[in-house]
This record gives sequence, C-alpha cells and structure tokens, in this order.
Amino acid sequence: MFGILGWILFGLIVGAIAKLVMPGKDPGGIIVTMALGIAGALVAGFIGRALGWYRPDEAAGFIMATFGAVLLLFVYRRFSARA
Repeated sequence: MFGILGWILFGLIVGAIAKLVMPGKDPGGIIVTMALGIAGALVAGFIGRALGWYRPDEAAGFIMATFGAVLLLFVYRRFSARA
C-alpha cells in the first residue's frame, strides 16, 4: 500500500487539515503536525475497527483520519497547556 514516505506525506496533509479545523497556538512545528496526522490515522483505524466500520486489514479513510488527528490535537493542546 503506502511506503514510509507515503505515510509521512499522508500524515502531513491530515495534520495540516486538523490544524486548519482547530486554529490556535500549538507548541509544535511540522514534525508534531506529521506525528499528529499519522497517529490520528492510526487512532481512527482503531476506532473504526472497534465500531465495525473497517475490517482488521483495512486502514482508515481520509475523513476518519482527519477526525482522529483533530481528536489528538485536542488532547495534545489540553496536556501541553498544563505543562
């Protein structure tokens, strides 16, 4: 399916969209954006499989991955604000 560079590019796009959906100050740069995007896709895949939306060998779609990245960005902002 995707290679490592494909997942990095996908994470960058999804993370950037998540930051557009939730504007504001973030204590991270492009690396944090990519990490949130990639982790958001993984979280979305896990949630989708738990709800029966995806088979075990299926990855999350673009919209669900963006939702996962927004969710992680929300959690990241809450924990980084306390530090």
